[in-house]
Amino acid sequence: MVLTQTTILFLLLFPFLFIVCFFTLFSHAASSITPRILIRDVDGETLLSEELNFELGFFSLDNNSSLRYVGIWYYRIPGAAFIWVANRDRPINGRVGVITIGIDGNLVIFDGDKNQVWSSNVSNIKNNNTEAVLRDDGNLVLSTKDDDGERELWKSFDHPTDTFLPGMTVSVNPSKGEIRPFVSWKSSTDPAPGNFSMGIDPRASTQIVIWEGDKRRWRSGYWDGRIFTGVSNMTGSYLFGFRLNTDRNGERHLAYTPLENIEKVRFQIGWDGLERQYKWNDGEKRWDKTQEEPYNNCEIYNKCGSFAECSLASPMNCVCIRGFKPKEVDEWTKGNWSGGCKRMTPLKAEKNSNSNNDSSVAATEVDVEEDGFVKLQCRKLPDFARLVGTQDKNDCESYCLQETNCTAYTSVNGIGCLIWHGELLDIKDFEDGGGNTLYIRLAHSDLGDGKKKMKIVIIFSVVLGSICLGIFLWLVWRFRGRKAVAAASCCKTSDIPVFDITRSKSRQVSTEFSGSAELSLEGHELSGPELPLFNFDCIAIATDNFSDENKLGQGGFGPVYKGKLRGGEQIAVKRLSRRSGQGQEEFKNEMMLIAKLQHRNLVRLLGCSIQGEEMLLVYEYMPNKSLDQFLFDTVRQQQLNWNKRFEIIEGIARGLLYLHRDSRLRIIHRDLKASNILLDEDMNPKISDFGLARIFGGGQGEVNTTRVVGTYGYMAPEYAMEGLFSIKSDVYSFGVLLLEIVSGRKNTSFRHSDDSSLIGYAWHLWNEQRAMELVDPSICDSSLKNQQVLRCIHIGMLCVQDSAAHRPTMSSVVLMLESEATNLPLPKRPLLTSMRRRSEDRDCYMEGLDVSLNELTVTMVLGR
Repeated sequence: MVLTQTTILFLLLFPFLFIVCFFTLFSHAASSITPRILIRDVDGETLLSEELNFELGFFSLDNNSSLRYVGIWYYRIPGAAFIWVANRDRPINGRVGVITIGIDGNLVIFDGDKNQVWSSNVSNIKNNNTEAVLRDDGNLVLSTKDDDGERELWKSFDHPTDTFLPGMTVSVNPSKGEIRPFVSWKSSTDPAPGNFSMGIDPRASTQIVIWEGDKRRWRSGYWDGRIFTGVSNMTGSYLFGFRLNTDRNGERHLAYTPLENIEKVRFQIGWDGLERQYKWNDGEKRWDKTQEEPYNNCEIYNKCGSFAECSLASPMNCVCIRGFKPKEVDEWTKGNWSGGCKRMTPLKAEKNSNSNNDSSVAATEVDVEEDGFVKLQCRKLPDFARLVGTQDKNDCESYCLQETNCTAYTSVNGIGCLIWHGELLDIKDFEDGGGNTLYIRLAHSDLGDGKKKMKIVIIFSVVLGSICLGIFLWLVWRFRGRKAVAAASCCKTSDIPVFDITRSKSRQVSTEFSGSAELSLEGHELSGPELPLFNFDCIAIATDNFSDENKLGQGGFGPVYKGKLRGGEQIAVKRLSRRSGQGQEEFKNEMMLIAKLQHRNLVRLLGCSIQGEEMLLVYEYMPNKSLDQFLFDTVRQQQLNWNKRFEIIEGIARGLLYLHRDSRLRIIHRDLKASNILLDEDMNPKISDFGLARIFGGGQGEVNTTRVVGTYGYMAPEYAMEGLFSIKSDVYSFGVLLLEIVSGRKNTSFRHSDDSSLIGYAWHLWNEQRAMELVDPSICDSSLKNQQVLRCIHIGMLCVQDSAAHRPTMSSVVLMLESEATNLPLPKRPLLTSMRRRSEDRDCYMEGLDVSLNELTVTMVLGR
């Protein structure tokens, strides 16, 4: 081939032209600023981070404006979001600015007249061999190299403007008090310091606060180790990414880490005083606003004044808390609530003080009855709490009573005992659930008339004397006789087999305390369908008349109480609530089933009691309560290392295998979840709550029902949508529970994330071969057995497959868990979920009925 002169000339000039174009393309961007490398505005030069995430340079906020600022923004993202501005109150007029390293080693900005308009202002720099680098997290760092190595001298993250980014930390030091590192812009087009600031108040427990000048405008509520308790839509720390870290020097810092490292997230205090969270939507190329505070009138700080609370459910928004009334009634009715409320009745100390000052008041007229507390649930706790070094609620109450000026107290998991003195400010009613329980101190007369009635009865009894006492004893004698007949007849009419312990050949005991004698026998097992019948009065005595102090929890059946029999045996008593969604059918179902079941991983039913409308089930007491109280508590979950979690997984699997295959009856539980797994003193798991269980015939494979019952997040798709249930329904619930045990997270904690459930999140990580990221960070240590964990996650994904036919049986699951030699099939992507989103979802105790989606067993009737 013959080359022409034109071709030869092109081949010679092409490399040169390529190099010229390449350097022209990148000549505007530097990688660092040194004494020899400048950033000039006139040339349009900028500084880029290594991975091209952020850019530093000069900018104007208006195309028609000549005012120039130096700032940092996201690189190649439309609609520039400025995360930091250096000379925010000293703009440069015209494109004459320069960013460089000064003769003293500081990073400086000069205008056209070589006047210094900004400096990093680090003192005592030993040499000017410094360098400024923009890092990929948006942090501009000035460092130097000397004989001791490279040292950081100054960071923009330590001197923020109005934006908080992942990677930043805010100091939390109670001895130093409030810190306000973030200051808003003056307006949307003026980055000069505005009137609003945002920062940390570390008193009692850390809070995020927005100030307008020196006045508070909004606060987040107290940090409990997982969430800020005053933010209504905050349900878990892993969802929101906030952490309170401690460095090597013992200093605490508040930090934020997004769920995914690739996410672009920023928090900004706006010039209008609103704090907003933004997340970059890469698909639609825009910033999505995911949070805004304050977002309604009740979020405004102390909107209703002292001793009042804000509630969006109230037509007036503001109401006085119980025991208080408006200070200025006329102003209150006009909608001016700033004056707040005052007590209806003075406290005991104030009454005694007034009586001592007024000699005309007779000593007998002084009210000496003790103050008490009224319980307010689902509340944003008041501001300016004082932290007391105790975790026990009773000690916290006693501490408050001992101090005459203590007006309220509470005990919060993750924080401890908080008490308040003087006025209570900024209380909010979380009508949609959340918040904490607050105990308000009131005078005895404002607590209700129950004690007054008791006082009248006592006075009446003293006046009547022996006559009333004789009548009372006679009535007790008659009542006990009728009660025994009523209890026996009730059991007979209910077709419930009753074991009359008075006829037992092994021991003769009084029917007043039937059942306790057999409980004292070590290793006693129930035989046949018979079940000991307990006297209701004995159970009432054992539980201190079902007192709140003995209450262990609340479920769909009703409350559960701790009790102690005369012989010293501890028991757990489940009491059917009249407002429960369950009734006699579930009560009888649980009695009949669990009395016939005996397995080390099933809770043991000791007896029952039926008297009129009162229906009680008596169980062995589990001192460590339920699995969910360890698994989903950021403090207590650390007690569950991986070996213990694997033992719990194996125990639950063996218990289900017994129900499905090895018991005398083939049982489907239908409500397997973390709150129904009880832990004994050795943390061994025991399956409980058989109120919704069903007996399967030997030849039955699948049953259809129109009454779908269970718990959101644990129900298999075919059961939730079509009413079809089988042993594979329990396998699905076991799979969800297994993933929860591995991750330490609730299946329902993903409602506000991109993944609709834990199952979706687990599949996302599994599919991308990042399954180990699912593991609870509290157990990620050297003792973690990675292959065993991955195998458990694999089994969990097999158990939650959409098709029941694709799920393994519990016998296969037990084999998979116990034998690492068994090859596991690959799971298919789960497409369906039994999760439902309801406007009535609440995590709060309202009007005596616990309706927590995570704890409540519900009945749904779904059209098919």
